[in-house]
Amino acid sequence: MFESLSDRLEGAFKTLKGESKLTEINIAQSVKEIRRALVAADVNYKIAKEFTDKVKDKALGQENVLKAVRPGELMVKIVMDELVELMGGQAAGINLNGSPTVILIAGLQGSGKTTFSGKLSLFLKEKRKKKPLLVACDVYRPAAINQINVLGEQVGVPVYTEPENKNPVEIALKAIAHAQETNRDVVIVDTAGRLSIDEAMMKEIANIKEAIQPNETLFVVDSMTGQDAVNTAKAFNDVINYDGVVLTKLDGDTRGGAALSVKYTVGKPIKFVSTGEQMDTLDVFYPDRMAQRILGMGDIVSFVEKAQEQFDEEEAKRLEKKIKRNKLDFNDFLSQIYQIRKMGDLKSLMKMIPGMNKMTRDLDIDDKALNRVEAIIQSMTPQERENPEVLNMSRKKRIAMGCGQTMDDINRFIKQFDQMRKFMHKMSKTPGMGGMPGAGMPKKGFRRK
Repeated sequence: MFESLSDRLEGAFKTLKGESKLTEINIAQSVKEIRRALVAADVNYKIAKEFTDKVKDKALGQENVLKAVRPGELMVKIVMDELVELMGGQAAGINLNGSPTVILIAGLQGSGKTTFSGKLSLFLKEKRKKKPLLVACDVYRPAAINQINVLGEQVGVPVYTEPENKNPVEIALKAIAHAQETNRDVVIVDTAGRLSIDEAMMKEIANIKEAIQPNETLFVVDSMTGQDAVNTAKAFNDVINYDGVVLTKLDGDTRGGAALSVKYTVGKPIKFVSTGEQMDTLDVFYPDRMAQRILGMGDIVSFVEKAQEQFDEEEAKRLEKKIKRNKLDFNDFLSQIYQIRKMGDLKSLMKMIPGMNKMTRDLDIDDKALNRVEAIIQSMTPQERENPEVLNMSRKKRIAMGCGQTMDDINRFIKQFDQMRKFMHKMSKTPGMGGMPGAGMPKKGFRRK
């Protein structure tokens, strides 16, 4: 996401390369390129103009700054501060006060409302320790009820449906009563969408909101629609006065105009962003972290948070003991693969590491590398997994046939695993040093484009 914008902004900062200080001339040149970058990212020209005017005013106020600070670095800092402010300043929390808390989901058809509802229920269940109930109030789309039932089963959250009832207000009210009876503390109401804004749709969503009096109303918008997403968000807000915006499909939008413009245009914060099809790909929106990503600084805080979510202290202690004894086996390696998978896809994770964003663009990082490793290990017997030393030629041939890999693949993986194990054992003897089983990833999963 934001790759085009990041590249163009980087080009704008390069106009200051070689300059000893900020001047009115080089500031004007850099600001002009920044404005072009924003417009190309589908940011409304008026917003881009106002943004760059603020950047220019701040930069002009820094003309006599200490020479130890490079002009390009200073401009990056100014732009970052303004980007954070443009996107809302700070993360906006979700209101979970209520007994039960009622959350109304609105948006156009195809924006990802139902999928978001499922993701939100999983988020609240796992990260907020809530007991959510999903409610199917889309009475028009034939597959809507089936979809939300599938998602509910996938994330382990019950779904309230009334397939024969065509009155969404009635369904929502009964669902809330059902949640109270079954001790469900959050009710997520998924409503119907349309292919475009129409009077009937607006009236229906307004009636539902008036009837159920939700604690939180979220508008879901497809970020890939760019400036149209912002216009739609404004039209909905004029009718239902929602509390926050959810941007879906952000991984498919390399421009990012919607993320940059919606807070300014609508006056409502972005509360969540969704970046994939998997149900655990929902993140709280942090303006400062997003600004860092846009400027190619990575997002190490989010990376650490994802790692901490998967961290198991007891498992870590067990692995540490095995590493010190040089007894790490394939079962341990497989458990680490599962933890990496839970954090997200490899390329997205690497982009969060400062300095890695640009490097990963030149790499075709193949998540299937993990599948190949998993297939190799699962083709082993329990004895072979626990005792890598027993793997002789005949066993390797059987494993290769079982997982569909070549003997070269098997030998390469076993060699890398052995090297990794020896390295980690050696590092474990050095105070304060350690290792990570994932370091043994087969190199064939990474190739230059």
